[in-house]
Amino acid sequence: MSTETSLVLFKPDAVAKRLVGPVLARFQVAGFHIRGIKMMQLDEAILHEHYAHITHLESFPVILAFMQQAPVVAVALEGHNAIAVIRNLLGPTDSKAAAPGTIRGDFGETKMINVCHASDSVEAAAVELRRFFKESELFHF
Repeated sequence: MSTETSLVLFKPDAVAKRLVGPVLARFQVAGFHIRGIKMMQLDEAILHEHYAHITHLESFPVILAFMQQAPVVAVALEGHNAIAVIRNLLGPTDSKAAAPGTIRGDFGETKMINVCHASDSVEAAAVELRRFFKESELFHF
């Protein structure tokens, strides 16, 4: 098992529904340590960078509007095999396909309104963590 750090973004739906605490508690119960956490309003520049792989899609303006409707909470979580374990705890991207007991199965609504974004690889996590956190905002325990 390797220790990894993943970015988890609590999306506007999670913030609006007051789900940050309950969902974060699930990650902590699963053994993850918080290395960094902050609330922020995302601007178009960071969203275009974060979603560069889908900016060409017709649905991108809807995603952009959704991600700007409320602040997000960015969290850096560290633990053994963090990328895979966090994604397993979340369930599939499409909340309608997520099993009960997963975060998206319990709290999500659709493919977009799905509580959290989580890094999908160690490489993506490294890039995403730098996008949302300065090095001085990440702590080791």
